[in-house]
Order: sequence, then C-alpha cells, then structure tokens
Amino acid sequence: MPFSGKATYSAGATLPELAEDVADMIAIMSPYETPLLDALGDPLREATSTHHEWLEDELLPNKDVIADATWTDPDVDTQFDVAHGSRFRIGDQIQVEGSEELMSVNAVSGNTLTVLRGYAGTVAENLADGQVINILGNAGLEGDDKPSARFTYRARMGNYTQIFTKAVEVSGSDMAAKQLGLADEMDYQKQVRLREMVRDLENTVINGGKPVVDPQGSGTARRTMKGIIQHLASNVFRTGDSGFPTGNDLDEAKVNYVLRKIWELSSGNVDLIVVGGFQKRKINAFCSDSRSYGANDKTFTDMVGLYESDFGVCRVLTTRWMPQDAALFLDSSRISVLPLTGRSFHFKPLASGGDYECGELIGEYTLELRNEAAHGLVRNLSTN
Repeated sequence: MPFSGKATYSAGATLPELAEDVADMIAIMSPYETPLLDALGDPLREATSTHHEWLEDELLPNKDVIADATWTDPDVDTQFDVAHGSRFRIGDQIQVEGSEELMSVNAVSGNTLTVLRGYAGTVAENLADGQVINILGNAGLEGDDKPSARFTYRARMGNYTQIFTKAVEVSGSDMAAKQLGLADEMDYQKQVRLREMVRDLENTVINGGKPVVDPQGSGTARRTMKGIIQHLASNVFRTGDSGFPTGNDLDEAKVNYVLRKIWELSSGNVDLIVVGGFQKRKINAFCSDSRSYGANDKTFTDMVGLYESDFGVCRVLTTRWMPQDAALFLDSSRISVLPLTGRSFHFKPLASGGDYECGELIGEYTLELRNEAAHGLVRNLSTN
C-alpha cells in the first residue's frame, strides 16, 4: 500500500484501508493449572465400577496404653489394666514410653496384665494412666507348643466415581464465520471447557465429599467422590491441639511434628507438601533469616521448592484449590486419580435440533487414597 501520510491513531472505521491490529492469539486469564494432578501423574489402571474398591491391611499392633489410675508402690504393684489386652502374650517384654524400666508379662486376663517389674535388672518406676506401652517382642520357651495364631483382617475400602460434564453449542453462522485467533470455534470451545473440567477435577480431588444418603447415586441423586481432605482422620492436626506446636503460623516445628507423627504411625513416605499461596509464603520464610547475598548478586530468591528432613524429602506444591488455612502432607505413591473404564474426558457429539452443532464433554473419575494414616493434614493455620 502506498504511503498515505496518515498517522495510525487516526485509522478506524472511516479508514477501511488499514487492517485491524489484533494478535492471532487468545489469552485465557482465569487460572486453570492443576499442579497436584500433574504431580500424581496418570494412573496405572482404570476403575471398573462406579464404586471403586481396594484392600488394605496392617501388622499386629506393638503399642498400647495403660488404662488404670489405681497405682500403689511400684515395687509391689504387679497388675494393671491396658486398653487392649488382646495385643499382649505371656512372655512379652514391655516398656513404658519414656521409662527405663523393662517388664515381662507373666499373665494376661482380659485387659489386665500381670507383670514382673524391674525385669533384667532395671529399676521399677511409677506408672501413670494413659502412658504408652511399647511391646518389644515375645520370648518363646524352648520346645514349647506353638502360640495361638493371631492375624489382622484385610479392610475393604472404596470410593465412588463422579461424573463431570460440560455442554458445547455453536451456531451454524458462528461455525462458518472467520474468527479472530482461531480456526474452528467448536474445537476452541471444547478446549476451554476441557480446561474447566480438569480444573474442577483437581478441586474435587482435594476438597470433595461423599453424600451421606444414596452415595451410589441415581437418576435423582448425584454421585460424588470423597476427596483427600475428607479421607484423612488419623493424622489431622489443628492449631491449639494438645501436644501440637504452639502458634497459628505454619513453621518448621509444625512441619517436622506432622512428618514425625506420620513416620511413627505408618510406613508412609511423605513426598508432597501441598499448600495454597499464603502457606507457601510461610514455607519460603523458613530460611529467610539465614540467606545471604553478595555485592554483585542481582537476583533475589525467596522460594523453597524442596523440604528435606529426617523423615524424607518433600516437594512443596502450590495449588490455588487448597483451603488457605490448611497444609496437606501426602505419600503420592498411595494416591491415584482413576477414570472409569472408557470414561476418561471425551467429547460426545449430540444430535442437533436446529441451525447449530452441539455436543457434551464427559469424564468420570474417582480418587483412590490408600492407607489414610500414611498422610497428614494441618488445619486452622493463620491466613493473614
């Protein structure tokens, strides 16, 4: 085009010789990242029923607690009650947590133990109601008959699948017209709606709940999956709880406390700490006081992406969908997000009743969270 002498700011509807200056790109402003799903990765299998089940087992417990407040002289008091007498056998060596005294179990009657105090030359000590007893191991007699068989029961755990749907509808005129930033309006709508569905899947995996009534769903009752937070019960800590580190801010003392408790109660290997933006800034501040910079440093770094402790190495993950007052501690090897067979996210074209094309995006997924005691949760953290 020959030089016109006009400035570009004077171009507009009255100057059709100048084309619109619109970049051939559409930017999506809303957040749609799914860092937790990305970290968990694709599952190794699919769910084969709307009620997905798995089996869990555990070893025979080697701990119990004293359930007896009637103590006299420790040198002569050889009987006391425990919470679960069935965990003990004659010949067990036991030791109260925090005590140097060893005891040997001579008889078990219901929940009452008869013991030899000050076993192996140790000194008898005062005991208290609620103290934890560790069962060190059993000493069998030479040539004795086999002991009574003891075993655990495998637990059948499960979760329901949840259907995620989005409708797509584009008019015939819209399909035919040339669009800015895209070649096919229908394909574009599919992509945008799919991003919404994957975003909602991560949100549900973290926060979702299973209905109390009719969890199996029906034509009138919606079926929803139970999320990670709703699954956890054994290692749920709240600021202000007895024994939990004081204060409402997330700090190293709280992180190490949770990691230690999970380590003590399970064989889990926590490798993910999942938090929202506010708590991520608290984790970043763990080492702020010890950072140093040289005179020529031009980059300020204030980020912790990996937390290494005595109980494992944890990747710190930030997701927008976490409650701001919470922090999750997860063993990712025990978590899977599974599609129902043939029901991973897909587009189903539907019959058109007029001058438009339409269809539905469908996906059906569930969460498999094994051994909930291998994970942890902190709630009621400060958010300002």
